[in-house]
Amino acid sequence: MTSRYLTILLVILFFTTSCGTKKRITSSTEDMKTPFEINDNHSATYEEAIAYYNLLSQKYNQIITVPFGLTDSGFPLHEVIIDKDMVFDPEVSKSSGKVILLVNNAIHPGEPCGVDASMMLARELLENKEWAELLDQTVIVIIPFYNISGGLNRGSYSRANQNGPEEYGFRGNAQNLDLNRDFIKADTRNAESFNRLFNKWDPDVFIDNHTSNGADYQYVITLIATQKDKLQKDISKYMTREMLPELYKEMKNDGYEMTPYVFSRGTPDEGIAGFLDLPRYSSGYAAMNHTISFMPETHMLKPFKDRVWSVFYFMENMLHHLNENYEEIIKVRNKGRKEYASAKEHDLSWTLDFDETDEIEFKGYEAGYKESKVTGQSRLYYDRDKPFTKKIPFYNTYNSTATIKKPKAYIIPQAYRKVIERLKWNNVVMERVESDTLIDVVQYKIDNYESRKSPYEGHYLHYNVEVTPVEKEMLIRKGDYIIYTGQGKDRYVIETLEPQAPDSFFAWNFMDGVLMSKEYFSSYVFEERAEELLKKDRSLRRAFEKKKDEDEAFSKDARAQLRFIYERSPHYEQQYMHYPILRIE
Repeated sequence: MTSRYLTILLVILFFTTSCGTKKRITSSTEDMKTPFEINDNHSATYEEAIAYYNLLSQKYNQIITVPFGLTDSGFPLHEVIIDKDMVFDPEVSKSSGKVILLVNNAIHPGEPCGVDASMMLARELLENKEWAELLDQTVIVIIPFYNISGGLNRGSYSRANQNGPEEYGFRGNAQNLDLNRDFIKADTRNAESFNRLFNKWDPDVFIDNHTSNGADYQYVITLIATQKDKLQKDISKYMTREMLPELYKEMKNDGYEMTPYVFSRGTPDEGIAGFLDLPRYSSGYAAMNHTISFMPETHMLKPFKDRVWSVFYFMENMLHHLNENYEEIIKVRNKGRKEYASAKEHDLSWTLDFDETDEIEFKGYEAGYKESKVTGQSRLYYDRDKPFTKKIPFYNTYNSTATIKKPKAYIIPQAYRKVIERLKWNNVVMERVESDTLIDVVQYKIDNYESRKSPYEGHYLHYNVEVTPVEKEMLIRKGDYIIYTGQGKDRYVIETLEPQAPDSFFAWNFMDGVLMSKEYFSSYVFEERAEELLKKDRSLRRAFEKKKDEDEAFSKDARAQLRFIYERSPHYEQQYMHYPILRIE
């Protein structure tokens, strides 16, 4: 056999074993090979990735690479747009009936599979004539490197459980924040730029590429789909009945069979649960915008080469689905958005229902326990010599735990600049109050809340928030903002402005000023005033005497008794424990 034919045979074997059997990619010229293709245990650096996209943009008219906003690193976020019609404008593309796919990479730079897979995908869409049709009905927007500062902080040790690549970035960004918890609070410039970019394109489908930790199993790639019970019902039905079955089928045909993300309470054979993607996460943020989203999670113990190719084929299969079903996707998404905007009630939070169980076929390894050579204690291990295929429980039903009646409008005092900024980044339609006006509103009195005891991503997050709505007439100042509901951004508005929602601005400490009293009283001065109040207000006196009769500790605490009267007097400050964002019913 000649060396020429041997080379051809090796190339064929490589692509049929490592990349699946259904599709082919081009044998790219040396100057267009990605760093990964030159060394399949190397992931492109930030500089290499941007240089590669710039090279593609110089060579082909169907792609542009442009800066879009700042990041905490000091370097700009880049927006790579691949558009067969060379329009590069979301409004024009949408008006022509095209779907938009947004792909995000390196939100956790130690999980870089998408960085390299996206570079190869972009090239194939431009170089390979067999793939050109995938852009007939789709515009693809790629963020090459989201967490740039984490990407610049490269090393070989921070991902202690991961099998390659030889170097990779760090999870935290320049503020040491996890960007996949930052989409609502937006403490970083990265998140501000992302909010703006996402709302510029309003993607129909969003892919955020990751690598998982956790149990061992046979799959190279697992998948977090948008939590079906959080999506609007028509969009959810399309995703679960049409899109997901096809993606699972085609990935198996490509040699990269998938399973749902392995989120288990013990070992996977005991069952796995669907992930609750709250709005702080990328897929949950996308769901707030009625976008179908996916988080491919490649398995950290599989070779880096296989992880990259699995993500490559997942994105390619997605493009096939979008190209063939673009009209239905646009139709169902428009229907879902209108239905949500016209609904009178909306869910705010969810909890997993362990009584509702599906069964899925799962390919894992037998788990066992043995004595640790390090600690001498019992340790978990997975035996790769004992693979299994069997049915396991899949808990993927979430029930609503809080529902809110949608108001006619919200009023936001102009003082809450950070809230207003974030609403603007997300294209929420707002109006300014033209003059000081008395308006009948509902204001929440904050009855109770709990807070984390230690910081979580730079905040002491509030939860278990309890409120009482109070009707009142209030003076609304000139320059304050009114947000009328019934717009396409209702879901984002409701889940950020209702304080009971798990990722509301209140939960993320944007209004903590109202949780602390600013004025107080001196007991010896207030004594005479308290006596006067009790004489004038019979209902206050009755409540005061009842409290003393029923509460022995209270009856012996002079300061508590004065406090009781003070809190029910005109002297008590109105802002304390009152939520500043108002509702018009």
